[in-house]
Amino acid sequence: MESNDSAAQKPERRHRNEKKRDRFFVFRNILNILFMVGAIVGVVIYLNDHSTGTAIILTAIVVKFTECVLRMMK
Repeated sequence: MESNDSAAQKPERRHRNEKKRDRFFVFRNILNILFMVGAIVGVVIYLNDHSTGTAIILTAIVVKFTECVLRMMK
């Protein structure tokens, strides 16, 4: 009987092996931080004022969408 060792091997993780950063790496990280802060602030404000909180959350979503577009342009 032949054993097939390929089934027991760990799959390679492409994103961990990449040492090269894309040109938008720092900018994307800044946008991610802005998104997280905006989402948290938006939820806190939403508890008191629904319209202002909704506007802040929607703005945070636009920031996240921009970050996703930059990630796809890599």
